[in-house]
Amino acid sequence: MTTTAGGLRLALPSYFHHRHNTCLPPICAALSKQGQRFLTSVATTDDPATTARLIRKFVVSSSKSVALDAISHLVSPNNTSFYRLAFPLYMEISRASWFNWNAKLTADVIASLYKHQRFDEAQTLVLEVETKLGGRERDLCNFYCKLMDSHAKHQSKQGVFDSYECIKQLHSHSSSVYIEKRSYESLIGSLSVINLPREAEMLLVQMKDKGIRPSVFEYRSLSYAYGRLGLFEDMKRVIGLMKDGGFELDVVSSNMVLSSLGSHKQLMEMVFWLQRMKNSKIPFSIRTYNSVLNHCHTIMSILEHPKGTKPTSLEALFQRLNHDESILIQELVDPSVLIESMVMTSLELKLDLHGMHLGSAYLILLQWFHDLHMKYATKNHMIPDKVVVVCGIGKHSVIRGESPVKRLVKEMMLQMKSPLKIDRRNPGCFVAHGNVFVNWLCQISST
Repeated sequence: MTTTAGGLRLALPSYFHHRHNTCLPPICAALSKQGQRFLTSVATTDDPATTARLIRKFVVSSSKSVALDAISHLVSPNNTSFYRLAFPLYMEISRASWFNWNAKLTADVIASLYKHQRFDEAQTLVLEVETKLGGRERDLCNFYCKLMDSHAKHQSKQGVFDSYECIKQLHSHSSSVYIEKRSYESLIGSLSVINLPREAEMLLVQMKDKGIRPSVFEYRSLSYAYGRLGLFEDMKRVIGLMKDGGFELDVVSSNMVLSSLGSHKQLMEMVFWLQRMKNSKIPFSIRTYNSVLNHCHTIMSILEHPKGTKPTSLEALFQRLNHDESILIQELVDPSVLIESMVMTSLELKLDLHGMHLGSAYLILLQWFHDLHMKYATKNHMIPDKVVVVCGIGKHSVIRGESPVKRLVKEMMLQMKSPLKIDRRNPGCFVAHGNVFVNWLCQISST
């Protein structure tokens, strides 16, 4: 049992009392080519002096973004290599003239060190932060809350509660309502992330009993935790509590529900939820598409094979889907998401695929072709001077500069013999002349 501030005793699993870490699904910061070369060079030496020299050389020769990307990569929850470099690299970066102290980055570094049992290095940074923030109790509270969040991302139960103990010490010397509310919010969120929703809900109840109104964040975190564990009745019950608390069901909460149902292959329940969203006038978003399509096995299987022939129309795609998937995707296809991703003027027709996961980009492309065919089949629709598909160059990909969406678009354009080609001026775009594109579209639609 662990006692929190206010006397709540949390019944924790027996393994909590040991340092127990379970990896989250991949959440990895993009690593630049320069960062890759740096890590490769360090991997070839075991000499501390050489390693220190390579770190200094990397920080001095790198831009701010490249250096910060490298440290973010090293301390990301799924990184299992080079973690010994996190502390010396962070210390070197902190001495750079451009460096501005950031509580979240520092918390991420400490949590990573803690995960890999480099406790002396972690404690060094904690003491440095306490000295830096001094008597600024709000700032110190926010730092420990960020540290708690970081521990949760690493699935470190011990780390979460160690951080909370520090907040309790702050609270015992302060009457600040802000500190109490902020600590409840962070602990409920962290317990939810480390899959302890029962304990999180006990704190939610305690929060209400003390007259502190929970925010929508606490309700979302709790319902999502129940959903990830497949406890769907509890998930729905918490959504009911959220509505009772004055928060209407919105697209963010709905997307969390869809993602939870999808991870447990509850496709028909997802259909029901999409229908509920429509009936409640909750608009679909790109993230709604991501939440659904990430769990559509057939579509993801099609996209896993870069060289394979892909359906190039909605009709052809539906023929490949099984019964439940077909119903789900028909319910999902919504013109509003396409409209939000598209700009059409006399000069340019542009489709922007930013923010879309692979399955979403694929389905939106098929919707786009279908929509344009319907428009230009009438022969009286305006033809733009230029057609552009924006897919980015992979700035947010696991390996910077390698965009899975760009690769998908390229494969489909080659398969369909499309006039859309990579723009020489902007390699993150595909472009074509409007007349050429429309003529091609009409030709493939008639075959």
